[in-house]
Formats: sequence, structure tokens, C-alpha cells
Amino acid sequence: MRVKDFAIDEIFDSRGNSTIEAGIAVGNGFAFYASVPAGKSRGSREAAVVGFTEASSAKNLRRLAALKGKDFPNQRSFDEFLIKLDGTEDKRMIGGNVMLGLSMAFARALSANRKMELWESLQKEFFGKAAQRTWKPVIFSNLINGGEHARNDLDIQEYMVLVKTQGDVKSAVKRLISFYRDLGEKLGTMKRVSNIPIGDEGGYSLDFKNNFEPLAILSDLVRKKGLSGTFRLGMDAAANGFFSGGAYSFGGKKVTAPKLAGIYEGYCKKVPALYSIEDPFSERDTAGFALLSKKLEGRIVVGDDLTVTNRRLIEECAEKGLIGGVIIKPNQAGTVTEAIEAVQGAHERGIRTIVSHRSGETDDAFIIHVAKAAGAYGVKIGAPARERIFKFNELVRIA
Repeated sequence: MRVKDFAIDEIFDSRGNSTIEAGIAVGNGFAFYASVPAGKSRGSREAAVVGFTEASSAKNLRRLAALKGKDFPNQRSFDEFLIKLDGTEDKRMIGGNVMLGLSMAFARALSANRKMELWESLQKEFFGKAAQRTWKPVIFSNLINGGEHARNDLDIQEYMVLVKTQGDVKSAVKRLISFYRDLGEKLGTMKRVSNIPIGDEGGYSLDFKNNFEPLAILSDLVRKKGLSGTFRLGMDAAANGFFSGGAYSFGGKKVTAPKLAGIYEGYCKKVPALYSIEDPFSERDTAGFALLSKKLEGRIVVGDDLTVTNRRLIEECAEKGLIGGVIIKPNQAGTVTEAIEAVQGAHERGIRTIVSHRSGETDDAFIIHVAKAAGAYGVKIGAPARERIFKFNELVRIA
């Protein structure tokens, strides 16, 4: 498929932060667009992000002009051309966010040319599977925000419900929306507030007694609503945010990795529904990940900042027994092909994949198609509110 032209535009996420939209015009005259989220909590080894001024500079546009007139038979060839055009390991010349926007837009153009759904086109090229008509992912939904996602006293960044969609996906999403509203009413009553603050990902962001209280509240509400069979709990500690000087500042105290592992283990004993803990330690603390993975058999320790959607890192962490699950964020990698290669590496080693949004989101639902194409274990979307509703709607449509 021949690329006729391209465009780089500035748009804004739900919190008013600048991000990138990219467009690709192809030989038949049609144009396709994609918007790239802006993550606030970022791993140090993610693909570089450039601002709109740099992305749209004359220098960058001249570099990207090499796309014009080129024919690309598939997604991989397009992405490999972009990677070579940038020429750096972290994609700092063009910008990983710019490259991903172009990569996503091309994927949409390619699926239209193939007369397929986006997920079908991706699946055909990268996975070679028959249509997955029974894909029922677990929905990871962040309902209480802390850390860098909120202005409150929580060290832990996300408190999630993990919703099974074994039956009807639409019904599961309805149950989640109802639970989200009931949680808001419960928190309003408990904390005696009428207007509850909302964090970056749509979750409630009140102050709490301690880092454990949100888990206790969520667990109690799950039980009272009779949802224990389909709802479990998860946390994203995002421990990079409270690690400094070789120790973790947690609950107002400085603690070591073994001490923090003991705290997490205690949470699991108090709340048996707590099934998944993401980034429990800083991205370089492999000893902490290994220790917790041994302690929490039967639960999932998930890598995100640790693995940054990088196939090599995922494979290394899997071989060392550090993780049982991994977050897949395409803009950590910089191209669609590299994100899918990260999925492939995880699946080959028995690691569960959770295709994820970012804190600064747009209404683009591309990640839902990546998850469906890959048959991912889970999709991490955030709270069922604001721009994330578009992702929930797309999940219901194609699952």
C-alpha cells in the first residue's frame, strides 16, 4: 500500500495536556488517523516522547517526508522503515509518540484496504489465528486513584476491580458501571463529601486513613453486591513514585523491599480477593519482584515500568521468575509491530498480557483491537467515565 501523505497535529487529552494525532493518506485518496495517549507515570526505558513543537518542526517533517510515495505491503514493513528512519534505540529523533501515531494510522489504512476489522488485520499478520469469537478478557478498571494520578494521601497509584467477562461482555460492563456509581455513593457517605474529586483515570481520589483502606472498602462492596464470583481486586503500586535513596516511602515510613513485600503479603491475607499487584517495586529492584513472586503463588505480580512493552525485557523477567503478568502499552514501544512482538514474547513464556491505556488518554480505542487480535488475558481501561467510555463501547462491540 502506497503512502501518499502524512500529517502531525496537536490534540489534548481529557486533562488538557497536549498530545499527538497522526494521519496517513494512502494511494486511493483516503486518510486515516490515530491519537496517542500521554502517560504521566513513565518507566525510564520507554520510547522517547516529543512535544508537538518538536514533532511538527521543519526538521522532523523533512525526515518523515521519506514516507511519501513508498509502498508498504504490511504493518511490519512500515514500522521497520520508521525505526530505521529514526535510527536511535529510544526513538528520540522522530519521537516514539509520533512514530506510534503514524504506525496506528497505517494499521487502520491497511485494515480498510484488506476489508477487515482492525483486529482481524492485526491478527492475520501477526498471529495467524482464526477469528476469536469467544474472546472474554478480564477488565482491569481503576476505581480509586492515588500516587501520581491524584491529589490525595495514597502512595499506591491504582486500586482496581478485575471483572470477568465469561458470559456477556455487555452485561459485565453494565455491572462495572453500576459498581462504580455505588462506590461513589459509598465513599461520599463515608467521607461526608458531596462532590468527590476524580483522578487522572476517572477513579475517585479522596484522602484515606492509610494505603489499605481502599482495598477494604472495595472488598466490602464486592461482597455486599454479591459479585465475589466475577469481581476480584488489583493494585498498581507504581513504586517508582515512592522509591528514593534505596528505600520506599510507604505509609509515612521508610521501608526496605523485604518489608514492603511483607506488607503486600499481609494485604493479600486480609483481602483474599486481591489477585494482581502491578509494579510493586521500582523498575530496577528485580530482587523485590523475585521475592514477592515467590510469596504470592496463585496471584499475579505484573510488570509495567519494569518491562516497558519491550520483548527482550519481558523475556528476561519471565526467565528469572519475576512476573506472572505484563502490561502492554504500545506507546512504551513506539510502533504497533514492537508492541505486538512484546505480546508474542510474553505468550511464548506463559506470561499473561494486559493491554493497557495511559493516564492521559484520548478517545482512540486502538488498544482494544490489539488486545482482541492477541487474545490478551486482560484489558486495562480505567474507570468507566469520560473519554474511556469509548474504549468500553468498542470492547462491547468487538468482543
